[in-house]
Amino acid sequence: MATTNELLAARTFLRRCFPRGGRVLCAVSGGLDSMCLLYFLDTWGRKNGFDVAAAHFNHQLRGAAADRDQAFVETWCRERKIPCFTGSGDTRALMREDGLSMEEAARTLRYAFLQETAGREGYEAIMTAHHADDNAETMLLNLIRGTGTAGLTGIPRIRGNLYRPFVRISRSTLAEYARCHAIPHVEDETNGEDCAARNVLRHQVFPVLRQLNARAVENMSFTAGVLERENAALENLAEDLMDRAVNVGQQVSVSCPVLMEAPLAVAERMVLQLLCTAAGARKDWTSAHVEAVLDLAEPERRDGEISLPYGLTARREGYTLYVERSCAPPAPVSLALGESVSFGAWRVSLTRQPAGSGCIGLRLPAGASLQVTTWLPSDRLNLPGSRGSRSVKRLCAERGIPPGKRDVLPVLRVDGVPAAIARLGADAAFAASGHEADGFVAFDQTETKKIEENEYEK
Repeated sequence: MATTNELLAARTFLRRCFPRGGRVLCAVSGGLDSMCLLYFLDTWGRKNGFDVAAAHFNHQLRGAAADRDQAFVETWCRERKIPCFTGSGDTRALMREDGLSMEEAARTLRYAFLQETAGREGYEAIMTAHHADDNAETMLLNLIRGTGTAGLTGIPRIRGNLYRPFVRISRSTLAEYARCHAIPHVEDETNGEDCAARNVLRHQVFPVLRQLNARAVENMSFTAGVLERENAALENLAEDLMDRAVNVGQQVSVSCPVLMEAPLAVAERMVLQLLCTAAGARKDWTSAHVEAVLDLAEPERRDGEISLPYGLTARREGYTLYVERSCAPPAPVSLALGESVSFGAWRVSLTRQPAGSGCIGLRLPAGASLQVTTWLPSDRLNLPGSRGSRSVKRLCAERGIPPGKRDVLPVLRVDGVPAAIARLGADAAFAASGHEADGFVAFDQTETKKIEENEYEK
């Protein structure tokens, strides 16, 4: 059958990754794509050494429709004697708690469930049904947000124990596969709404692209594969140079001429790897951070330093560039009405009368304990005029405050509760103006160079 042959890309991929088969957990929503993957693994997969189970997560977003989807998956698996594991989570609660978008919160809960289930039940790999259309959407989303080469490689076929056999197969091919094999599925009614960026691309942009070229998705998938290989080659070159030229100890250092003599694409990746090594994390690095570090290495630059996320500092001395951890965050300090205290690179003053345009009026309960500290992951602010409290992390991200700056912002606490935070404002429960205020807080900054946020890699 022609359609079956068109799944050759999935067969080849799985044979290469699992030459003797294996125990795999298939993420199944009940939609067409995931039902095709489960059917494929239950038929061709079982004949080739795969032991498959299904995993369905209920995000508690669509009421009875979500319960219907779960029942559909459970029934289909029971009829075919496929082990089926289910889970659920409050997606809206996680959105509120962590300041995430609905898509981010749902993904976080879903993948946590998949990983926990795979580990508990002894499955060596998790399979998802992302296909070429999903890949093309991801490429476009990353492109319009701003990205490097890695973002244009789309969805990785392998990430840790996650495998995506259909990434090089179009959704139209899967639809034909489902029709030929009478594979049932349920439709998520929200897929027809243009409430998310992916849906807008799916309904409005890709039809136009297909008018220009019927094989637009397939061609984008091919390009993603080319970029993936080229990006991997550049990453390997940067790693090789890192191994030969970078010293790793209490601080990470590299010769400035080595960076300047490397091709720019390799030097950029080298700096990014250097920052990740020093920080122990890849998130939150942007093109602006990489460019600022490279600028320090320029031949005409003199000694200097810049602050970076994760409490890091990049410092040039002579012909050597160092990346090291800055001083520890300031210790908490007590504050009383009429006092002014130093807190890291800030001066925090609490006066009875406003002492400048930057003062914030506050209601202060009698006898309250007042303290200046750094922020905690649980801290939230309900800013006046907003639609509810939001996490400090989310508010900082919206205002373009990078982690390195965010982590040393002074927080004025009233009986342990954040009342006002530098660069963000006061919580509505404490905010006051004019004669209603019991005191006025001022945050005066004496910090150095600020790096603007711009997206680097996805």
